[in-house]
Amino acid sequence: MSDEQFRAEIRGWLHEALTGPFAEAVGTGGEGREHEAHELRREWERHLGRAGWIGLGWPSEYGGRPATMAQQVIYHEEYARAGAPGRLGHMSEQLLGPTLLAFGTPEQKARFLPGITSGEDIWCQGYSEPGAGSDLAGVRTRAERRGDSYVITGQKVWTSLAHLADWCFVLCRTDPDSTRHAGLSYLLVPMDQPGITVRPITQLTGTSEFNEVFFDGAVAAVEHRVGAEGEGWKVAMGTLGFERGVSTLGQQIGFRRRLDAVIARAHENGAWQEPALRDRLVEAYIGLEVMRHSAVRLLASAGGGLSGLEASISKLQWATWNRSLGELAVDVEGAGALLTGPEYELDDAQTHFLFSRANTIYGGSNEIQRNIIAERLLGLPR
Repeated sequence: MSDEQFRAEIRGWLHEALTGPFAEAVGTGGEGREHEAHELRREWERHLGRAGWIGLGWPSEYGGRPATMAQQVIYHEEYARAGAPGRLGHMSEQLLGPTLLAFGTPEQKARFLPGITSGEDIWCQGYSEPGAGSDLAGVRTRAERRGDSYVITGQKVWTSLAHLADWCFVLCRTDPDSTRHAGLSYLLVPMDQPGITVRPITQLTGTSEFNEVFFDGAVAAVEHRVGAEGEGWKVAMGTLGFERGVSTLGQQIGFRRRLDAVIARAHENGAWQEPALRDRLVEAYIGLEVMRHSAVRLLASAGGGLSGLEASISKLQWATWNRSLGELAVDVEGAGALLTGPEYELDDAQTHFLFSRANTIYGGSNEIQRNIIAERLLGLPR
């Protein structure tokens, strides 16, 4: 199938689905709006799975569908352009799935990948802790091996969708005498068990997309450890490379829609006539074009995933750009952006401004990304 035929197929399928049974799902979910339409979006995941749109480029024996890198990019572009709902299965498909394909055993692939490609299983990511956020090597959550199981004790924080997830991939310290990167293991943990407590965290937007997750004797099977015991750091870094891979181009389509909305609002209320704001609108457009060309170049050379350095460059670019766009959105609105409804109802510009503050913190803060680039790319001293 040619790329043009592939684009026509996914565009037609999305149009039919989003003007038909899932019309109410259009525009739901996404950053600052993950509290919306959970049940409808869960059924949307199953609908994607039944149609074969999950696991593009994966082996067919796990429910995947053949697709070139260019076609995967096209899929993400068309998905974002159609205003399709925010994916509850993003971490399942974009993070854990590629990690299992790269590091999992045949048994693990056969056990977990079909649940992802069918849209049935939702996963969350158990990395950050109160004392180990951007400095992930400081993980203190412990997993003690007892026979064929690990018993897990500790706390994770900023865990997106943990209150909805069926499973969590958790980075734990399995060697109590180890420090930093050594002695960590990557475990697949079922969320529906007595030893796990999930507490939502209320954000500036008034919603709760992130959670605290407490492990108090939670159990994971030894056969569900990905990679060798003590080599979890390598697997975890592989996951982060996939996190900032091909889906970033679809993310940028979403950014373009946000920028277009800000520009349209500036024309509507006359804000574009102010020279300083007009300059910032132009700078935002240029910044988005730079990100797109950078992403295409990096992905073409990396085969769909990004190395640690490339991932750091990409994360620093888009997080800073999106935060600046949030600031620009409220500045275009003017003084009215300081007001909310009596029940703290936020409009799109206010939600974007508040939630985008998190972009430069989660997934490795801007400061950490700059340190990585300085030390590993430029060779500067620690």
